Amino acid sequence: MMSPIAPAQIGSDLYAIAVRQVDAAAALMGLDEDMHRVLRAPKRILTVQVPFELANGEQQVLTGFRVQHNINRGPAIGGLRYDADASVGEVIALAMLMTWKCGLMGLPFGGSAGAVICDPNAYTRRELERMTRRYATEVAILIGPSSDIVSPDLHTDSQVMAWIMDTYSMHQGFSVPAVVTGKPVSIGGSEGSHDATGRGLFFLLAQAAARLGLNLSQCGIAVQGFGSVGSVAAGLLHAAGCRIVAVSEAAGGLYNPQGLDIPALLAHRAATGQIAGFPAAEPMSNAELLTCACDILIPAAVENQITAANAGSVRARLVVEGANGPTTEEADRILDDRGIVVLPDILAGAGGVTVAYFEWVQGLQESFWSESQVNTRLEATLLDAFNAVTATKERLGVSYRAAAYVQGMGAVAQATAMRGIYP
Repeated sequence: MMSPIAPAQIGSDLYAIAVRQVDAAAALMGLDEDMHRVLRAPKRILTVQVPFELANGEQQVLTGFRVQHNINRGPAIGGLRYDADASVGEVIALAMLMTWKCGLMGLPFGGSAGAVICDPNAYTRRELERMTRRYATEVAILIGPSSDIVSPDLHTDSQVMAWIMDTYSMHQGFSVPAVVTGKPVSIGGSEGSHDATGRGLFFLLAQAAARLGLNLSQCGIAVQGFGSVGSVAAGLLHAAGCRIVAVSEAAGGLYNPQGLDIPALLAHRAATGQIAGFPAAEPMSNAELLTCACDILIPAAVENQITAANAGSVRARLVVEGANGPTTEEADRILDDRGIVVLPDILAGAGGVTVAYFEWVQGLQESFWSESQVNTRLEATLLDAFNAVTATKERLGVSYRAAAYVQGMGAVAQATAMRGIYP
């Protein structure tokens, strides 16, 4: 079956993988060919030029994107990333993954994603603000609290969301906090938002480990990527009595088979700006971390980390994906053949969009919840989704990834069928 946009035309590995995962789930579901064609296709792809002034007075022009994949379950929601390697194919794939993630979690959203092709470290804070505000103005024809809600992603944060909210609000003439999520609490953000993805991963990891008969207090865990997801998950796991035997960031990692003191490591990084040099640990590369001795592996950095080249050497019993697409298709098959369970990104990483939904609701209602209320609702929502995916997994005799796609795509297909095609 041909896609409306063939992967070869896009030139993105992530997009090609996303399409093949859709095709595999469609086959499992016995999805009607017409519905399959609709679900494969992004609804809107917007490419914009982003001119802004540098500190020296020169004009810089960057390229940005905003993609809405499917909005049949409600307004779109999705991250914005600033990355020199961003591409339209990557953005389409991320929007598609968000559609399935929202369907899987039962959220009234479709998926979107955005990017600006840039190295954010090359600009001053004021230059980043100018660039952000210009991008927000260019994509204002798509974004809005009832059309497309913007969230943080790679190299964007609560400050970037605040700038987008303010820019959009200035155009409207009044404050519109629900146009973004992940913004500061002082302007309508949600308690618990910063830690939501890592906390959600912790909740789901505990469920999956229990089903495998793993006692978390006796587990050694390796975390690739010590950012907003990995560091939060590592901190919660350490507090639960787990041994965090390895962590890494872009420049490299640390290893201690007896367990790393995560609070002390976080304090060391806050003081020095890096994890390197932390005492009572040996240096370890990112590649070495993926195959180190551990019970649970959390790839929470970037895509394509576990590949056909190293999947045969992974020693964990459980892989919990904290990043988007960290495991290639070939690696997925190898891990499955070896009996290694993989909790996929669209499930394991769903805590962030779930709390983004909570923030959106709070903003629309102008009624805000405590952090404990947010965390309690997050855990309940994730548990419902995990149980539904597990039931589908057992019914069909497939992997967690395949079951999660069947659940997520099934929800979107049902909404699409009920709405029909206009005209």
